[in-house]
Amino acid sequence: MKNFNRPAINLPVIAPYDVKSGDGMLDGVEFSVAANDASAGASVTGVTEGAFELKKAAVSITRKTIAYWDNTAKVVTNVSSGNSKIGIFQAGALSGDATVLVKLIASI
Repeated sequence: MKNFNRPAINLPVIAPYDVKSGDGMLDGVEFSVAANDASAGASVTGVTEGAFELKKAAVSITRKTIAYWDNTAKVVTNVSSGNSKIGIFQAGALSGDATVLVKLIASI
């Protein structure tokens, strides 16, 4: 195929804010997980597919429900209002748990 550029799993993006490897980040409408540390405005590899343990809000999570990214608090949540849909929770979690497993699903 003449017009194929590259697989879209690991993409170079501009860090929208300071990130550490493993942090979620929302660049425009595209969510990815940082593969390396980067300062805001620097190039970073964003991983757009896979399942990741992500920092979560202080909410209880039910497995196999929709995961949303709270870009203000920089955490995953089950609250849709004002947040971006990023995937599906692969496990349940208690409100006091720090992380939860999320399978990323690309959607716009």
